[in-house]
Amino acid sequence: MQKQTIYKYTLTVYLWFSIKGSLIFFCLTPLSSYCILKFYLEHFFKIYTYLSPENTQEGRRLLDSITWPETPPLPKPFSLNLTTNGAKSSFSIVLRDGGWRVGDELMVRIQLRDYNGNPKKSGGDYLTSRLHNRMLGAGVVGQVQDHLNGTFTAVFPLLWNGTVLLVQTSESITVLKRVTEEQPDRIWFSSDFRFGSVTETSTCNVCLDADKAPLCNFTDLHTGEQWFCYKPKTLDCNTRVSHVVVFRGLKINKEERLLFQRYKDYFLVCFLYITVNDYLFNLIIACLKGKQVHMFGDSTTRQFYEFITKKLPSKFDKHSTPQCGPFLAVDHTNDIMMTFRCHGPPLRNYKINLSQLQYVANELDRLNGGPNTVVVVGVWAHFGSFPMEVYYQRLMAIRRAVGRLLNRAPGTKVIIRTANMKDMNVDSSLYNSDWYSLQRDKVLRAVFKHPGVLLLEAWEMVQAHYLPHNLHPPPGIIKLMVDMILSNTCPENGG
Repeated sequence: MQKQTIYKYTLTVYLWFSIKGSLIFFCLTPLSSYCILKFYLEHFFKIYTYLSPENTQEGRRLLDSITWPETPPLPKPFSLNLTTNGAKSSFSIVLRDGGWRVGDELMVRIQLRDYNGNPKKSGGDYLTSRLHNRMLGAGVVGQVQDHLNGTFTAVFPLLWNGTVLLVQTSESITVLKRVTEEQPDRIWFSSDFRFGSVTETSTCNVCLDADKAPLCNFTDLHTGEQWFCYKPKTLDCNTRVSHVVVFRGLKINKEERLLFQRYKDYFLVCFLYITVNDYLFNLIIACLKGKQVHMFGDSTTRQFYEFITKKLPSKFDKHSTPQCGPFLAVDHTNDIMMTFRCHGPPLRNYKINLSQLQYVANELDRLNGGPNTVVVVGVWAHFGSFPMEVYYQRLMAIRRAVGRLLNRAPGTKVIIRTANMKDMNVDSSLYNSDWYSLQRDKVLRAVFKHPGVLLLEAWEMVQAHYLPHNLHPPPGIIKLMVDMILSNTCPENGG
């Protein structure tokens, strides 16, 4: 690996989380130099490189703008009774002179309390809110403001009954911050290296300890996306043939695990009901006739491909991996082509051939584009356990590729899928909690806020729906999202 100059700086500069000692930060170097991000983990340094000073400057402003409120340290000695309890919390409606009419804003004041019923005195808890009407089958998401003193305000357009959900207590967010700080590599990967009859397996990741063993540098030459493996004992780096995820154990104590036993806690219980009529297949065909639809990303984007292609006559997926593809479906009669390909590492998947791992930015650069081309990108679910800089770097590479695509083919429709809330158990919340996803969703929205790109509002669709949260939303919600894709693709047909 080529030797790089590492500039030293203070670990508390430009914190992503507003806590001392956080290892997610931007480093400062001369503008003419590469910016090398180091963070200390288990007694050794890791290295992460920014592509350009422009990325560093924009990224610093972006991450500073979405900083989460500081969360309190865990009580010592630990007592679950001193942490937030949704069932003990209370709310009140802020009265207004003259009462309310439909369409007015309704303001609800929320007081969080601990298990003993005492008011909380600090902020940082993660709450969501929604209004819904079962008869109309409709819902809307409210806005929540943290006053940093244990109280919150939720504001809704006054339409129907409401629900407030305590997604993550401030104490559990304190643990999530520590886990990110101390164990950013809690998910590792490995690759097989093979030559003839000799096969060796080696550890891989975005960052590795160069002092532990020689590294194979698989950084993508076009996008600059970094990926390393430890060099096999006897084989060369160019003999790498596969990629697979390896989950490692988390280091949290039994008291901290208690904070995640009851992951989501309603203290106003209502349900939202949405009716979704069956799609008429001929309407989908009418919209997509003469078009190419290319989908890239994780399995939450693959759901769109699977939904739309159920009745397409020709599929060429027999020799593709179920998770990653590449997939191809065509309808020769109506001149429709659809493809799906998963994104490149870090990808938490079963063992796949290395040739199937392609970065989205590179795939976008291979497209001709044009008014009959639709591109759907969804990249978020596999980045929750990594420092925010890794995700930001990936989004910036995709944004530049989208810009190049729209420049050479202005009529191309580009749709970016946002993240969504999930059902969580104790372990998955520590790898990929909704709080982690929320932070990345904010970054995604900021990166792709420019005109020419449609954001598919998966987050609000899932939050407002009556169905339980799931990493892979159920078919009823997927239908709503596909409807949004079709509406953007064929606005003249009314979607």
